[in-house]
Formats: sequence, C-alpha cells, structure tokens
Amino acid sequence: MIYLIMPGEVSTQLMNMANAATADKSVFLIKDDRNIPDLTGKKILFAVELNTVGHNTGLYDILSTLYKRGSDALKNSTGAILIRSESSLYTKSMAKSVLFSANQMGCSFIGHPLVEATEGLRNFITWQKKFDLSLEEISYKLSGRLGERLWQDQPTFIKKPKIVVLHSSSRKTSNTLMLWNLIKNHLVDCEIEELHVENGTVLDCIGCPYSTCKYLGLQNSCFYGGFMIKEILPAVEKADAIVWICPNYNDTVSANLIAVINRLTALYRKIKFYDKRIYSVVVSANSGGDSVSKQLIDALTINKGFRLPPYFSIMEIANDPGTILKVDDINKKAEAFANNLLATIKS
Repeated sequence: MIYLIMPGEVSTQLMNMANAATADKSVFLIKDDRNIPDLTGKKILFAVELNTVGHNTGLYDILSTLYKRGSDALKNSTGAILIRSESSLYTKSMAKSVLFSANQMGCSFIGHPLVEATEGLRNFITWQKKFDLSLEEISYKLSGRLGERLWQDQPTFIKKPKIVVLHSSSRKTSNTLMLWNLIKNHLVDCEIEELHVENGTVLDCIGCPYSTCKYLGLQNSCFYGGFMIKEILPAVEKADAIVWICPNYNDTVSANLIAVINRLTALYRKIKFYDKRIYSVVVSANSGGDSVSKQLIDALTINKGFRLPPYFSIMEIANDPGTILKVDDINKKAEAFANNLLATIKS
C-alpha cells in the first residue's frame, strides 16, 4: 500500500499526477493531521500543492504531529514527492525541506524522488526532446514512473561496503574532520577511501553542451581532466556510499566540494546513482547545519539521484579548533551515527 499524504485543496493537475503515481496500487489517503496512522515501515508519497508564497499549512501540521511521535515516527519508511506550484518558484525549496524533515524522523528517499509541476508545466519542456508528448502527458508519465519506482524499491545491502569520504579541510584544525575520525573508529568491515579535495585541484564545471558532457562521460573523462577524473570519479563509481565532510561556510557547502558535485555530471551521464547512499558530517560555528544538509539533499538526491538513507546527516556546533571534542556526549553521538550508517548499508 502507498500512504498518500496530500493535505489541503489540490489542483486538478496535482490530483492527476497523484493518480498516475498510484495507479493500480492500494492507497491510504492522509488529508490532515487528525488520526494519522502508524507510518513506520511504509511507502509514503507526499503530494503537495503550494500557495502563492510557496507554503502548505496542512503539510506543516502533519509533519509537526509526526514530530511529536518522536524521531522514529517514519522509521524504515521510504518516500517520494510530487509538488505543484502556480509559479516557477518554491518547488525545490519545499521538496528539500520535506525530505530533510522526514529524513530526520527515519524516512529514506529513492534517488530522483521528486516530480514537480511549475507554472505552465514549463519545467517539462526539455523532456519533449525525449518524449513526443504534451507537457501535461509528460507530467503524468513521469509521475507514474516515480510511483512505480517507489512501489518496487528494494534497497541493496552489502557485506563489505566501499565508502568514499570527500573533504577539503585541514586535518590539524577542522572540527568536522575530527568528528569524522570519531565516527570512523566505529565503522567495521568497510573499505574506506578518503580523498582530500585541495584548493585548485578540482575546477568547477564550465557547462559543456549535453552531447559533449555525455560523450566525455562515456569515455570516463571530462573537459578538465585532472584529479577529478583520475581519483574522484573512479572512486565514486566503485563506491556504495559517499560521506561528505562539510564544515558550514556561510550556510553552504564549501566551494571545493560544490565543484566536485557539479563535475559529477560527467559520471551521471554514464551511470545511475540509485544504489549509492549519501551521508554527511556537518559542523557549524553557530547554526545552519540544516541549511548545508538541505543543500546536499537538493544537489545529490533530488538532482543527481543518490539514495538518501534515514538520518543521513550528523550536525553539530563547534567554533574554535578542537571544541567539537568537548561537545556533550559527542562520542556517543559519533557511535550512533556510525551504527546508523552500517545499519542502512551493510548486510
């Protein structure tokens, strides 16, 4: 059964997308925060109609009610999301917020978990290069595909997972790397490869034409070549999981790692990332760990198609070098994060 969370009044467009996504499947409809059933271990499809300022009050009420049940309210569940907006704005920002909130309650998400419908369905225009269909027909076709992938989803588990760790920090001073080292101590029976993305080693994407990017990707190459081609892309291709070490720089991922994400497009043209998990270690000086985590969700799960396992991000606050080691219960938190990582990938 698919549990369809579709609060408030919805447009005909979103209703038809939801119907396409759940066709020939049993559906339990959740319209408001009253009498929400147990949602652990379920297949969950969010269908969200946005108002003129990009909000859906009913959805926030549902998420708030679930939060009151505790951090395991969506444990062992798997999700996807449909969103419709009357403007060209807000769909991605809402999607990553929903994914983040549900993930913090134990929900995993399939790669490419979002089908969005913006003003005039213009976000589907590029799909007409592939499908000889109207924009409306494309929206239903993609919604149907999403629902089927959610329905059929069965994550693979690995006996000895290969984990790639990407960072661009100083080992002597980085609180984020210190936290990662605490976590790493508890990762047993894994192959761990750490790659340091130093300044200047990975240039940002220059936006090659699609055909050029795809051709070079199939040749295991990219316009720039260098460290990205020789080290990072081969490591990511072989990996079962990628851990992103992200100190909070102005509430964003560091420029070096953003360049890596952008350059992953070359490999993305060659293979799907659906079976590869992402995890993140985020340390902020004051606040904003959720901003960085949402950026990773948006870039890697929504856009690149990496699987989002439950509780994918550990977020802590530490300022001066070494102060992460003085955070209350930091060793227990590191161990818990490591145990969750292993439980969500290791057979």
